[in-house]
Amino acid sequence: MKILGIDIGGSAVKGAPVDTKTGRLLAERHRIATDGKPTPAQMAETVKELAAHFKWRGPIGVGFPGVIHGPRIFTSANLHKDFCGCDAVSLFGQSTGCRVALVNDADAAGLAEIRFGAGRNVSGTVLLLTLGTGVGSALFSEGRLYQNSELGHLPIRGKSAERFVSSAAKVRRDLSYRKWGKELGDYVHILENILWPELIIIGGGVSKDHQKFFKHIKPRAKLVPAEFFNEAGIVGAALWAAEQK
Repeated sequence: MKILGIDIGGSAVKGAPVDTKTGRLLAERHRIATDGKPTPAQMAETVKELAAHFKWRGPIGVGFPGVIHGPRIFTSANLHKDFCGCDAVSLFGQSTGCRVALVNDADAAGLAEIRFGAGRNVSGTVLLLTLGTGVGSALFSEGRLYQNSELGHLPIRGKSAERFVSSAAKVRRDLSYRKWGKELGDYVHILENILWPELIIIGGGVSKDHQKFFKHIKPRAKLVPAEFFNEAGIVGAALWAAEQK
């Protein structure tokens, strides 16, 4: 099945058609940068532009960085506050004229890794963390997704963990990979004590530099980089759409 996967992030919207039987992109990924925090209406125009780039008329899967219940977005920590309560399935469906399925962006990335990437054929508990503008998380048990885990907002020093351990926080705080890796390791240690995962997958653009900071994390579980890197959200959003009735 061919589905357009779209990954909405804090600084850009990315997408590509996906073969959901193999997880392969069927065209080069297209990226549209977003300035500031676009309103839902402005984001709908960006999604429309991305679909038009591929001349797309089929089903679309959209990953969004927030808690998702059915067609609605309930939280929007790093994007416009008006997304809270927004029926994004209707919003993006009307702008593109296509059938749309909506999923949390980290859950989408996790689906891609579990089905085709670093988590394939792994039993037990698997935790995926995506490090970017914020920290996304996806939790799987025996291959089943626990939706909207949102562990990036676990309180640390009175603030969301992503304020300290996202890749954006590393840049903002001008931290070396060694210093940032140790803080990330402290955060991972907290998650391990709560969840006891057997495998931890680190995704997001920074995962391509995993050799620079993995050595400072020192987890109990096996730690691996995501195999899809920045394409995981696109592939997983398409997989999610393929599974919706």
